[in-house]
Parts: sequence; C-alpha cells; structure tokens
Amino acid sequence: MRNDIIILKMQGYIEKILQYCTDTTYEDFERNTLLLEACVFNLSQLGELASKVDSSFIDAHPSIPWKQMRGLRNKIVHDYEGVNLSLVWEIISEDLPELKDQLKGIASN
Repeated sequence: MRNDIIILKMQGYIEKILQYCTDTTYEDFERNTLLLEACVFNLSQLGELASKVDSSFIDAHPSIPWKQMRGLRNKIVHDYEGVNLSLVWEIISEDLPELKDQLKGIASN
C-alpha cells in the first residue's frame, strides 16, 4: 500500500510539471525563473519519493528510472547552481510524459 501512495504522489508532481510547461518553449522556460524553480522543485520531490519506494518494488519495475530520479534530486539539492537547464528541459519535455504513463501502469499493481 505504501508504494501505491508514493506512486500517486509522484504522478501528482509529474502532472504539475507538465501543466506548468504546457505550450512552453525552452527559451520561455529558461527565462521564466518562477517556472524553472517550480519545475526543479517538483523534480527534486520526484527523486525524494523515488528513494522511499521499497527495493522489492524497484526490482519488480526495472524500466522505471529510479536511480536517475534519485541522482537528479541529489544534483538539485547539493549543486543547485550546477543544474543543467537543457537537461532539465529534456527530462520535462521527453522523459516525464513517458514516466507518467509508466507509473500509471504500475500504480495499482
């Protein structure tokens, strides 16, 4: 049950990020400090939650990028000034929609 709650929370953070960035270009993202910080915060929350998922659940779902989510969270928290904005944008625009679908598929399993 605990993992299901974590997955639901993760889905919520992804949904927020995707809503924030609807009809947004990279150039808009890069210039809009409020948007950028909101997205980076929510990405860090994804990584924090990924670290709370049981290891057996992680092993059962190897296609989910658990390690990468935790790594991005650590980068954001420990080296905020060094965060690569183009990488963050790539994650938001390319990886999050896929992750959203993956998490949707495992939420109740």
